[in-house]
Amino acid sequence: MSDESLGLQHSRAWRLWLVCGLLVLIAVAIITKLVLLYTYDREFLQTQGDKRTIRTMQVPAHRGVITDRNGEALAVSAPVAAVWVNPQNIDITDPKLKILAKLLGKKSNAVLRKIKQNYKKEFIYLKRQVLPDLAKKVIALQIKGVNVDREYKRYYPAGEVTTHLVGFTGIDGAGQEGIELAYEQALLGVPGKKLVMKDRLGNVIKHIKLLESAESGQDVTLSIDLRLQYLAYKELKSAVKSHRADSASVVVLDIKTGEVLAMVNQPSYNPNDRSVLTGEQLRNRALTDVFEPGSTVKPFTITAALMSGKYDRESVVDTTPGYMLVKGKRIKDFRNYGKLSITRIITKSSNVGVTKLALSLEPDRMHDLFSNVGIGQTPSTGFPGERSGVLPYYSDRQVIERAVMSYGYGLSVTPIQLAQAYAVLANQGVKIPVSLLKIDSPPRGVRVIPAEIANDVVTMMETTTQADKGGTGRKAAIFGYRVAGKTGTARKAKRGGYDLDKYISVFAGITPASNPRIAVVVMVNNPKGQQYSGGGVAAPIFSRVTAGALRMLNISPDQWPKTKPSTNPKLQNSPVAVQHGQ
Repeated sequence: MSDESLGLQHSRAWRLWLVCGLLVLIAVAIITKLVLLYTYDREFLQTQGDKRTIRTMQVPAHRGVITDRNGEALAVSAPVAAVWVNPQNIDITDPKLKILAKLLGKKSNAVLRKIKQNYKKEFIYLKRQVLPDLAKKVIALQIKGVNVDREYKRYYPAGEVTTHLVGFTGIDGAGQEGIELAYEQALLGVPGKKLVMKDRLGNVIKHIKLLESAESGQDVTLSIDLRLQYLAYKELKSAVKSHRADSASVVVLDIKTGEVLAMVNQPSYNPNDRSVLTGEQLRNRALTDVFEPGSTVKPFTITAALMSGKYDRESVVDTTPGYMLVKGKRIKDFRNYGKLSITRIITKSSNVGVTKLALSLEPDRMHDLFSNVGIGQTPSTGFPGERSGVLPYYSDRQVIERAVMSYGYGLSVTPIQLAQAYAVLANQGVKIPVSLLKIDSPPRGVRVIPAEIANDVVTMMETTTQADKGGTGRKAAIFGYRVAGKTGTARKAKRGGYDLDKYISVFAGITPASNPRIAVVVMVNNPKGQQYSGGGVAAPIFSRVTAGALRMLNISPDQWPKTKPSTNPKLQNSPVAVQHGQ
């Protein structure tokens, strides 16, 4: 072997030993480091790991705002906090837990017991919807295992005035009643996600990055005018108290658009404090409670008769002697009115007159017209629990049933259905869908009554509120405006018949009669004062609510007084002068 080959061989051997030596040193270094990590540095590293943990957190979505038609807030979300604990990561001997319990308004024993009972869980709430200032005090305690997360609480600025329509959300922010429930998906929004670093106590110490942005819920604009809502609520609440009624409802409807401008009920409740809430208070009676409408359906019986071609507005019906027998049942009027024109039948609210008209028609005439104006049909507003009422079909042989239906018994309606029906007459026979939401342009309607007949019936209904005509709804009159309407007084149904001492008092009307803009229905359930009739109980409420609505909506008067106003300053400023021109 040459010297050159031998030198090359030695060089390769030296390099190999060098590489092997380096690998051994690296291995020794790694092993040494591992030993150190598992012995000397283990506690330190564990502590540092506990102090810093990367987590993905949910970013709450802001629930949409509910407003009235003018942008006034009816439901808004305010930021609050939720205090929760991890029972597996908390020291129940920590003395600061007593301070925490006091801050949250709870007994310390109750808090400790709750933690102990849920020791297998990793998450339990101590208190939800905590105010931000209180949440800061909880965080400042620095109690291991106690955490604070952000959430939202729903607040209702108008309180009990709008609660039956707006509804409310539960503690988790989901809609429970009303519009909050009906439009849950639109209002809800989509939560986002973010990456954060938390310390060993669960507190966020660093926001790393936003993974997904939260999408706020859609705002919902209702059709109601909060000014009208307050007015109607105040008048209804006062009337229910003075008449000691069980319940009541008022609906104000825009005739041209079908929008609900006001919808109030009694009894009501405060949605911001539901600690004493009962089932009776919850219902939106204007949409869910049905009643027999009594004489308020007589204009539609008259309409059906006119549409049959057998009668016109000058036709005369003999109601002598003030009563009649139908299959052995006595149907009577307040007194013997003798011969009445079609107009006077409405003016005097003659049961005998409408019964004779109804029985002279084919069985389906009256039924079909009632159905076409919305009676017995779901209003389709989208409100949870809205009712369709009851509209039976009676054959030719069911004479007594057809007779009593002509003056409002044997069928049932909701206040909103009755308001829609009257809006059809006011809109020259065109039916417009009812809407609880503000609409930009009036929807297309469907004609269900000839315009000439609808206008004639409205003119007839004006006599109901005219004192010189002896109408039953004189107390519904509004100074400066022509009012067309009808009173209704129906006995309350009970098992086996009707209660002779309990009544439903109703007034339904439209104004200004020359160019109708609003339809208003007032229903009072079981008034217990001296007055119980629709003309004595519901009509005055109609007058006060509608007079205020006309002013607020800036609707011009269509009937100026023929006599000069009183010069007496006291009378000029009194409510009597405003209502009756004294």
